[in-house]
This record gives sequence, C-alpha cells and structure tokens, in this order.
Amino acid sequence: MTGGIQDEGTDEEFIQSPFIKKEGNIYKPNNQSMDNDSINEKTLQDVHTKEIDLVNRDPKNLNEDVVKVEFEDVIAEPPGTYSFDGVWKASFTTFTVTKYWCYRLLTALVGIPLALVWGIFFAILSFVHIWAVVPCIKSYLIEIHCVSRVYSICIHTFCDPFFEAMGKCFGSIRMRMTKEV
Repeated sequence: MTGGIQDEGTDEEFIQSPFIKKEGNIYKPNNQSMDNDSINEKTLQDVHTKEIDLVNRDPKNLNEDVVKVEFEDVIAEPPGTYSFDGVWKASFTTFTVTKYWCYRLLTALVGIPLALVWGIFFAILSFVHIWAVVPCIKSYLIEIHCVSRVYSICIHTFCDPFFEAMGKCFGSIRMRMTKEV
C-alpha cells in the first residue's frame, strides 16, 4: 500500500502524515500514531508546530505571583466602613471589566510586535550562545588543559616534597594543656 496503512481489525485506511505526533497534531488533536513499528516517530514529529493549551496559558506558572491581582487584592473595606452595596458592586464590575478589556486591547495592539521582538531577541541569544559562547568555552577548556597539566607537574615536583618535609618536622609536636589553680 502506498501512502497508507491498513488496520488489521477494520477496513479503514489511514494516511500517514509527517506531522502526526504521539498525542495528535495541531489540526486534529485526537489523531494517534497508526504504525509504531515501521516508521520512527521522531522523524514524524514537526518541531515547528506545537499544540497550545487555550485554557491553561501559563503551564509552567511563570506569572504565579506577579500578575494575579483581583479586586479584593486592591480595594477592601474593613468592617464598619462599608459603602453602599450598589457602589461596591459597580466598583467591582468597573475594576474587573476595565482590567479585562485594557489587557485585551494592549495585547491586541502590542502583543504581536512584542512577540516578534522577543522572538528575534531569543533567536539572537541562541545564535550567540551556540556559535560564540560554547565554542569559546570549549576552546578555553582545551587550551587550559595543557596549562593545568604543566602546573600540576610543577606543584607535584616542587611543592609536594617541601610540604611533606614540613609535615614530618611539625608532625611530632604534641601539645598538652593544663589548668593551674
């Protein structure tokens, strides 16, 4: 069969796509891998598409403590100094709706340009790290290895006998403390 795999239990034919992931793909999240034996799944995964979770948008809890600001965190009335119930409800609604829509408006206006800027920044950062920092560190480690061997030989040749002799000289000294009354 070219372009498909026949399932032994049914008469359905599935077409293999190079974008099928273990848990599905971005377009059809419930697709499962059809034949694990014949095709290596690592070659089928597309590294540029990733399923995103539209419900949990902070899965690694990056902004757990920073931006969780609710009405009760900003405005609170202690017992005995309550405003009218209508004013309290209107204030809550105004705060919540204003925060919600201002955030949405700002992300609509500035979110995509900032995503572009951050994408470029992290691409440059990755480039510099991969093509400059790591090779420089590796080169330094290779070069310093020769120096460390020479240094180690010098230390073992000149310092070890000196410290061994000093240890033997001072190794026989014994101290005893007594208290006189």
